Amino acid sequence: MNTFSNIKELLSVLARERTLLAEMFGKRKTFSYKYDYALELVDHDDNRLRYLIDHSVIRENGSFLEIDDQYIQFFEQILEVNEEINISLIDSNIQHLKDHINYYFKENNEHRKYNYLRTIKSSLRKMGTLTLRNVVDLKRNIDNTFKNEPNYKIKKAKLESLDKKRDNLSLFIQSIEELINGKDEQTFFTTAIDDELLHIIHHLKLQLNECRHNIIAAQQQIIEYLNQIQYQSRIVEKLRQLKYLKDQFTIRHDTDIERVLSANRNVIFEKKTHYPLKLSLDYLGRDEVIESIRKANAKIHLKVKQRASLAPALPPGLLKEETELDVQINLEEVKNSFIASGNNLFNFVIQYPYEKEVSFDEQVTIFCQLISLYEDEFEFTNHYHTMNDIEYAVVYPK
Repeated sequence: MNTFSNIKELLSVLARERTLLAEMFGKRKTFSYKYDYALELVDHDDNRLRYLIDHSVIRENGSFLEIDDQYIQFFEQILEVNEEINISLIDSNIQHLKDHINYYFKENNEHRKYNYLRTIKSSLRKMGTLTLRNVVDLKRNIDNTFKNEPNYKIKKAKLESLDKKRDNLSLFIQSIEELINGKDEQTFFTTAIDDELLHIIHHLKLQLNECRHNIIAAQQQIIEYLNQIQYQSRIVEKLRQLKYLKDQFTIRHDTDIERVLSANRNVIFEKKTHYPLKLSLDYLGRDEVIESIRKANAKIHLKVKQRASLAPALPPGLLKEETELDVQINLEEVKNSFIASGNNLFNFVIQYPYEKEVSFDEQVTIFCQLISLYEDEFEFTNHYHTMNDIEYAVVYPK
């Protein structure tokens, strides 16, 4: 595996192949990108694709290509479209921050001490951004899981797993707050305080406060979704049991369905319990969904009845009956006559007595139609003749 020699080379390659990478990144969830499609986007230059593969920007899997995982993660994190909730990064940053605070107190050299302080400030900024991004990803995943996962059992399992991640995020937020406000590290935040560090801590507290409110909303959302799943699952399970008893012809004897139905006084048009779903913006942004919306919108417009204005009365002369005779050529009859003649097909079509006048171009069309329709009944030779600048194959009946 080759590596880039410097940052300029990496940025140059990414800029040169931006069209291909943007196309592959946009279709990263739908299908693996075919090698031939990628070749078209690099002006059919195979060396450019091989360069990306050799430098692990993209991976080759048979006749398909995929962007390497580290570049996928980089693009998703920068564009804030990643779906994975990485709590371990927050945990590692907390430990990294504690270690550098310890190094700061043990260091006597002012220059190296200042470098530790810069690292601590960077960790505090990164910690707030990571936490907030994970909370946003958590809410997006909760919404997408409930609306897009078709399997009830998998949907419930995913939501329960996301609820555990929500608990972990709450614990990490609490750990960060204890780190800032706790007694263990209070000495550092008292002695090493400056304007920049004070601003970073203030901004971090605002981010943590926003995260806490979002986590409370996420918890309520998960509870609501799980209740809906449980409600729908109970109904489906009851319907399955009733369907089984009905198929076995034991529903009247094994249940009290007759008593329940006779005691039921619900109005047939009574409003039913329903749970309206608002589709997520990520789901609405998919190409196939946009196309479906356009088709539905077109059908809605087609159903709109426009009131047409009345046309004027027809003149009496248009109501007179007129008969127009159109003579059609029966290709089946022409084919049967040709098989009985033993002549070659083109000469037969030219000499055939049609019921109407047929031009030479129309005769060529009939010749082609006969070959297309009755190919199995003809014998094709390797000889060719020419008539009126038209070269044709010599064809005989079998």
